[in-house]
Amino acid sequence: MAKKTISTEKIILGIDPGTNVMGYGIIRVIGNKAEMVAMGVIDMRRESDPYLRLGKIFERVTGIIDEFLPDEMAIEAPFFGKNVQSMLKLGRAQGVAIAAAIHHSVPIHEYAPLKIKMAITGNGSASKEQVAGMLKRLLNLDEKEMPQFMDATDALGAAYCHFLQAGRPETGARHYSGWKDFITKNQDKVR
Repeated sequence: MAKKTISTEKIILGIDPGTNVMGYGIIRVIGNKAEMVAMGVIDMRRESDPYLRLGKIFERVTGIIDEFLPDEMAIEAPFFGKNVQSMLKLGRAQGVAIAAAIHHSVPIHEYAPLKIKMAITGNGSASKEQVAGMLKRLLNLDEKEMPQFMDATDALGAAYCHFLQAGRPETGARHYSGWKDFITKNQDKVR
């Protein structure tokens, strides 16, 4: 008698946080195969008020979650640069996207940019174009599916990185099941 295998489906939402343009990418995983479902950007460049931008991020990420019903979210961790104001703004944008996921009880996994680039291209210092090109090949994307903004492919990269990490016990990613869990795992950032 042949063994019957059950193939489970999982939807992963990837987010590349940004204050002007925030990328998102969604992949469907069936067994050990992944396919792109959607990718795009949340464009906030026309909104001058920084707080209204944060509100737009929450509304749009909530809408994406409501539409695609992801099982998990993979988000790129902010890159720590020298400009403190830029880091603060980027951290706020990431926090609002995380809040939208927590609000919908979607588990969050955070990956450093180097980890994502390494997982996709094998090179932690790969360019955005190299990441996009590799995702195009890995996911069999047509040229017309490639977005204008690399933020979308960066977000797709976060989702694909999480797919690649699935089943590996040590991912280096942070996982949060709710606000209490987030606070517990980030005592150094909470006052």
